[in-house]
Amino acid sequence: MFRRGNAGARGSTAQDDQGAQSPGGPQATKTAETGRARPTAEAAKGRPTPKRSEAEAKRRKPVTGSRAPAGPRTPGDKAKAKASRATKYDAMKRGEPWALNPRDRGPTRALTRDFVDSKRRISEYYMYVLVVLLAAVFLRNTKVQTYISPLVLVLVLVIVIDAVLIRRSLTRLIAERLPGESARGLTMYAVMRALQIRRFRMPAPRVQPGQKM
Repeated sequence: MFRRGNAGARGSTAQDDQGAQSPGGPQATKTAETGRARPTAEAAKGRPTPKRSEAEAKRRKPVTGSRAPAGPRTPGDKAKAKASRATKYDAMKRGEPWALNPRDRGPTRALTRDFVDSKRRISEYYMYVLVVLLAAVFLRNTKVQTYISPLVLVLVLVIVIDAVLIRRSLTRLIAERLPGESARGLTMYAVMRALQIRRFRMPAPRVQPGQKM
C-alpha cells in the first residue's frame, strides 16, 4: 500500500519536471546555446531584456542626422555669407519682392507704404517729441513736470485722430486701386509706418511727399 503511494508521488513529480522544462511551459524556457533556463517574457521577445543603465544610456545618447547644417567655417564662406546678407538688405531696401519680410509682401502692403510716404503727417514727428518728453522726465524742474502729462495726452489724441483719417482714406484707396483685395490689418501697418522717422523706414520710401502715386 505504501509502495503505490510512493509510485504515484514519483509520477506526479516527473510530470511537473517535464512541464517546467517543456518549451511552452509557463515558468521558464532554455536557450539553445547554453541550455540555461530563461524567463518566459524574455523568450517571447527573442532577445534579453536590457539593463536599466543601458536603457538610460540609449535615451541620453544625442540624436544624429537631424542637426542643422553648420555655419560658415572658413574665411571664404564667411565673406560669401556677409556679401549675401548685404545683397539681400539692399534688395529689401529697394522693395524687391523676393527680399521682403512676409509682413511687407503683397500689392496692398506696397500701396499702403506709398500712401503713407506720399504725405507729411504730424505722427511722423512722434519719435522726435517722444525723445524730448523722455529727456524732460529726468529733469528736476517742477514746472516742466507739470506740462509733461498734458503733452502726452495731446500726443496720444493726435495719433488716434491721424489713425482714423488714415483708415478712412486707405480703405477708399484700396477699393479704387485694388478692388476685391482685403484691407484687413492695413490700418495698423500704415500707422506703424507713419510713426517711424522717414529716413529709417524699411523698405525705403519710393515716393516723395506731395508726389502723386
